Formats: sequence, structure tokens, C-alpha cells
Amino acid sequence: MKAGNERLVHIPSGSVFLEGMLELPASAQGVVLFAHGSGSSRHSPRNNFVAARLRDAGLATLLIDLLTPEEDRDYERRFDIALLVERLHDAVRWLSAEPTTQSLRVGLFGASTGAAAALQLAAAVPSKVTAVVSRGGRPDLAGAVSLERVKAPTLLVVGGDDTDVLALNEGAYAHLHCPKSLFIVPGATHLFEEPGTLEVAASHAAEWFTRHLAPAMA
Repeated sequence: MKAGNERLVHIPSGSVFLEGMLELPASAQGVVLFAHGSGSSRHSPRNNFVAARLRDAGLATLLIDLLTPEEDRDYERRFDIALLVERLHDAVRWLSAEPTTQSLRVGLFGASTGAAAALQLAAAVPSKVTAVVSRGGRPDLAGAVSLERVKAPTLLVVGGDDTDVLALNEGAYAHLHCPKSLFIVPGATHLFEEPGTLEVAASHAAEWFTRHLAPAMA
């Protein structure tokens, strides 16, 4: 990253401002907004690892905290999917108005409950979300109705040893009628802590987003 290509931003959402880090590689081919899971934040080492791989692939990234520090201390707020969707939508609106990103197609990367929020938003505003990737996510929490309405190409990445979450992803996958793929990372558990497993997940996410966020040919 060259100096000046990363910027701390504050996105208005209702009565609060969401803090985030926007990073833009030269000639970005799209922008990926990260929806963090319950108990996580934009400082998550795993999501920052994935974001770095996406930037290496020519994609801009925006990592934001969907909850304020005070809200995140309220356990129930972490599972308030409707609130997460609202905040995520405000971030997408901000990207569409921000001069450096307004011409870029938007992808959503969700982990844990953030995956449910990403898929609900993709279902609600299909014209604004071009692709979705879930890593160890809970797409089932989006609900069958929303899943069936998603049009954006969606990739679900799950650890092969994360058996409970894998079963939930398989159930959600059946409700998706968009272009879709379910990729199981062998030997990975929920947090992809095993050597090499997060790299595999990040590589598949980068391939998915570069394929689907690339500007349309004239």
C-alpha cells in the first residue's frame, strides 16, 4: 500500500458514527465491505488477513465496526440482525457517495452473524450488492425468505471440522437460488486457526470477488 491509500472514516448511521478503515489499492476493481461477527471488530486479525489478500488482488476494502463499543458490550445487540443490516446499508450508501469508491461495485464479506446481515441486505437491495462471501458464517440466521431472494453470487466458506456450522451452512445453501458455491476447507475449525486454512479461505474469497466485481465490459 502506498501512503495516502488508507483512511480512517466515520460513517453516520442514525444517532451514531461507525468507525472504519478504508484502504484503496491503485486502480481498484471493486470494493469489499466487511461485516464482522458477534464479539469481533474491524481490528480482527483474521478479517484483516483476508482484507490484505483482497487488496493484493486489486480490491478496495472497508472494515467497519457495526456496533459502538458500548453496544458491543450488550450480548443481545450482537445478535440484532436487523440493526446490523441497517448499519451495513448505511455503509453501502456511504460507499456510493464517497468519491473514491462511488464508481466501484460493492461486495460484502460476512463472518458469523455478519454473514446473515450481509445476505439480508443483498436480498433487500439487490442493485447495490454485487457479490457476497461468508467465512464461517451463520447464513441460516438470515432466514429462508431472505436467502431465496438473494440475487448476488454467493460463496459460503466453512471449515470441514466446524461440523455444527457446516450443517447450518448446508441448510442455508439449499435456500439460495443465486449463482452460488459452498467451499469446505479441509481440517479447519470455526476460527480457521489451523496452519494454512485461513490462507485457503482468503484465496477463494479473493477469486470470487475479483470474478464478480470486475467492471462490466463496455
